[in-house]
Amino acid sequence: MKKTPKSLRLHIGIFGRTNVGKSSFLNLVAGQDVAITSPVAGTTTDVVEKPMELLPVGPVVFLDTAGLDDKSLLAELRLKKTHKIFDRSDVIVLLTEPGNWNEYEDQVAQEALKRETPLIAVVNKIDLQEPDAEFMAKVRAKTERTVLCSSIDLANRDKYLNALKKHVLDVCPDEFLNPPPLIGDLLSPGGLAVLIVPIDLQAPKGRLILPQVQAIRDALDNDAAVMVVKEREYASILKKLKDPPDIVVCDSQVVLKMTADTPINVKCTTFSILFSRYKGDLIEAAKGAAVIESLKPKDKVLIAEACSHHAIEDDIGRVKIPRWLRQYIGGNIQIDVSSGRDYPENLSEYKLVIHCGGCMLTRREMLFRIEKAREAGVAITNYGVAVSVVQGVIKRTLSAFPAALDAYQRQLAKNKRKRSMVKETKADGEK
Repeated sequence: MKKTPKSLRLHIGIFGRTNVGKSSFLNLVAGQDVAITSPVAGTTTDVVEKPMELLPVGPVVFLDTAGLDDKSLLAELRLKKTHKIFDRSDVIVLLTEPGNWNEYEDQVAQEALKRETPLIAVVNKIDLQEPDAEFMAKVRAKTERTVLCSSIDLANRDKYLNALKKHVLDVCPDEFLNPPPLIGDLLSPGGLAVLIVPIDLQAPKGRLILPQVQAIRDALDNDAAVMVVKEREYASILKKLKDPPDIVVCDSQVVLKMTADTPINVKCTTFSILFSRYKGDLIEAAKGAAVIESLKPKDKVLIAEACSHHAIEDDIGRVKIPRWLRQYIGGNIQIDVSSGRDYPENLSEYKLVIHCGGCMLTRREMLFRIEKAREAGVAITNYGVAVSVVQGVIKRTLSAFPAALDAYQRQLAKNKRKRSMVKETKADGEK
């Protein structure tokens, strides 16, 4: 993603008056000093371009423009360049401040409307003045997509950034949300993937389920070979291979047997984990799974299914994962289930959301669900990642994804430090 050419990035133009805080806002979003900031009007003399990775959207480039009300000697030249950015922008971000919406802001809104370019209004400097209802009504008459922020309030950066990303996801053209390969990038041309496919009651008669079929097709599209076996035959078939496979993928329900039968030097994972990356954000799922270590009896966990199906006797989401969680933490926890397009509004009540692979959702829908959990301050993970944690094989199933494994281990350490600080605070209070 760092090498993605600018032509393939989502272009986000930042517009507004001089000294409204455009450059400060860009620095806040980027998490570094990208643009020079100053109380002197007209500090930004040319368009500042900042390519970055705006997860979970993907590769973007922010375009910081000169102020629309620039009155300096070079204003005419600067404004010509600024107006050209309207044509380059896939999304327009208009910065304003409480009580300040006049002809300049209307001009940007009109340009966005004329080009049918999505408009996000960012009301900056709320640390100096809260916007009143009348002003917000005026802003929302131009666009329903609004963000309230203070670009110098670094403590609340995640809050402002998540609000911005939510709107960007909402308006982002589908072509910018193309998923990564399902399995093809984990295989070399001529390589081999072994897929362990249990034939259970949920498998449609005469067919394989969608994730398995998609994995086969993606491997073939990338000039690799696929061997499909059931879990009982896997160990004996593996012994017949002259060379070890590039990767082994199994259903989450048989992950313990698969990892036990797979040589330590062979990468392995689950279909659900592949789909966590393909449809959503595997890094976020890995970080979310670290919460499992700190679950306590009576905590609330949401099992989120993307499809509506008749639950079988030993259903993975409704029976097996709840059972494994309770065994893992050594106590009872409250588990709710949502299915299909139903996704609860009360996410903040839960300690953790465990989501299915999302094979029936679009990538946009899955990313929205992840963002909604982030907004509620709730950790979210995936069936395959969660099962790997409670079965004690997470290091094996994330072996093909070192960045995700690192994110999981870092989050574990962070959670441990947080618990330690809480204990110390309680101990000091008792003294």
